[in-house]
This record gives sequence, structure tokens and C-alpha cells, in this order.
Amino acid sequence: MLRQQLGRIRRTDVAVAAGFAVFALLEELLIKWPGDWWPFALTGATLLILVRRLIPVLAMIPNALAVMETFYEEATIGGEETVNFRLWQVVAMIICAYTVGRWVPPFDARRRIVRRGLLGAATIVLTVATYWYFNPEDPMIDIFIPVAPYVLGIVISVQARKLTEAAGVRAEFRERQAREAVMEERVRIARELHDMVAHSVTVMVIQAGVVRRRLDAGLPVDAQLLQGIESAGRDAVTELRRTLGLLRGDGAETAQPPVGMDRLDDLVGQVREAGLPVTVRRCGDPVPLLPAVDVSAYRIVQEALTNVLKHAHATSAGLTVDYRADGLHLEVVNDGPPAPPAPGGGQGLIGMRERASLFGGELHAGPRPQGGFEVRARLPVPAVVEGAAR
Repeated sequence: MLRQQLGRIRRTDVAVAAGFAVFALLEELLIKWPGDWWPFALTGATLLILVRRLIPVLAMIPNALAVMETFYEEATIGGEETVNFRLWQVVAMIICAYTVGRWVPPFDARRRIVRRGLLGAATIVLTVATYWYFNPEDPMIDIFIPVAPYVLGIVISVQARKLTEAAGVRAEFRERQAREAVMEERVRIARELHDMVAHSVTVMVIQAGVVRRRLDAGLPVDAQLLQGIESAGRDAVTELRRTLGLLRGDGAETAQPPVGMDRLDDLVGQVREAGLPVTVRRCGDPVPLLPAVDVSAYRIVQEALTNVLKHAHATSAGLTVDYRADGLHLEVVNDGPPAPPAPGGGQGLIGMRERASLFGGELHAGPRPQGGFEVRARLPVPAVVEGAAR
């Protein structure tokens, strides 16, 4: 226990105590105060200053008593009557009074600290009253010497507590920001993996089912179906490697280029190979898209076509890509019967809406009046359109 308490002594405590001891020795050697008891008093005062943060109130009381005894004691130095004013004793009391205000202020949330703080305040008041009793001619000195360092300690204690609380708030805010950033990144990665793997695996499952049914019926297997399965598998592996490469922090030179609207024909070809006829209609003059918008537009079309394959039981689908003045309009429709909500909570639709809203666009998904299902999205690209016009 004692070792733990001594371990709390800081280097600054040792430095202050050493500096005080040097100052007191110089005063005694230069002024040559009468009396031979001062080495013991100086040693005790130095030790109390050394451990003042561990026992603030107990360290102050002996110093205050010592000042009361000798502050106004008259002595004869050089044949003249003078006040036995040992400055080092006053300095020791000032240091301890400051420590009481700094480490045991009279107000704190903890009950134990409050009791110690009130004891420290009472000690300061008693010291002032005693000094005033022995020296009523100079009350300002009697008040200033104990009270000023004590109040200074309280002020610094309050400021330190405020700084600590502010640092805690900032740390909590940074931690909350980090958690939110992690969650956003997780959602983004989950959306990328869902859009990427769901489409490729859906194509592979449907094509593998066609192959199985043809084999069960004893019919020859079209090589293009097997090539489609192989191609979809390669695409899934490539996209997985790209995403995992980004997670590992691989450089741009090692990562695969992201998908975009320039790969739309490949995507439609995969869906057609899976057995769903898709009609593509393009309107307007194509303009260069920002990379993030390009990827999001591709993912929206990919997810919409994947949902048609998985849930719509449609015989055909239509894709419209329309470049207008207010942005890029995408539409995917099918002629399938009304279908129940997709299992898994409709994460694909949620992801598509997030991608659209990320750029200030909107997305509508729902049954068509004439039958089937439709997904309509608009991604604003005004800056790109204006730049293309110039």
C-alpha cells in the first residue's frame, strides 16, 4: 500500500520539493536566522511538499502552524530588533494551500472528496483567523497569504475539470463518428457484395437449372449455357477480389476497374443467357458520368434485372436508359404476375433507393397497372451535362 502511494509521486513533485529546499537553504545561510532548530523544520517541510498531493490537508496544517509560531516572532539580528520572518516557511504554506485548492476543492460529485474539501476550506479559514489574531494591524497580508493560493488552486481545478470533460466529450464524439463511419462502410460493402454476388449467383443457378433439366430429359446441353455459368462465376470472383482488394487497401494499380454503364451490354447478355429476353431502349445523347454515379446506375440496373430473374417469373423484361436534361433516367419493367415480397426483407430495393438518394435522385418500385413490375430511377447529373454541353 505504501509503495503504491509513493508510486503516485510525480517528477514535478520531486522538482518542486528540491527547488524549495534549495531556496530555504540559501535563505538560512545568507540571512543567518537565530536558532538551531531550522534544519529539522526544513526537512519536515520539504517532505510535506513532496507528498502534498497525497495528503493535501495534512500537509498544510503543520506548515500553517509553523508560520503562526515564527512569522511574527521578534529576534535580534545585528544588534537590532526585527521580525523573525522566515520566507521559506511562508512559501511552504502557500504551496500547500494551493495544493488543497487544486486537489480537494470544496465541491465535487464524490461525497468523500466533498468532506475533504470542506475540511481544507475550514483549515484555510482557521489559518486566516489565527493570522488576523496575531497580526490585526495588517489584515490584508493575513488574508492574502493563505487565501490567494487556495483560490488559485480552486480556479485551476475547475478549469482542469472542464478541460477533462471537454476532452471526454470530444473523444466520445470522435468515437461515435468512427463507429458511424465503420457502420456506413459496412453497409456500403454489404450493398456492393449483395449487388455483385446476387446477380452472378442468380445467373449461375438459373443456367445450372436449365442444364440439369436438359440432362434429366436426355437432351443435349448447349455449350453456351455452360460458358454462361463459367463467365458468371468468373465475374463474381473478379468482383470479390476487387472488393477484398479495396478492403485490404491495395493500390489502384492492383485493383480491377469498377463496373459502369459501359458494361451494360455484358450485363444484359448474362441475363439473356439465363433465359430472360431483355429489350434495351436507349434515348438521348449519352454524356460522361461521374465514377460514383456510373457505378450506382449500373448497380441499380443489375439489381433490378436480378430481381426479375429471382422473383418475377416473367417471360420478358424491358430496360430503358434515357439521358435527359435533369439527369439519367433508368427503367426496368417486366410482364410477370404479381409476386409476394422477396424473402430477406427486400434488401435489394433498399440498396437501390440508397444509391439513388445518395446523389439527390429518387427511385420508384412497384406493380404496374397493366401487370408486371417496374423499377424507375433518376440520378441527377447536372454538372456533367453542363460540362458536356460546353
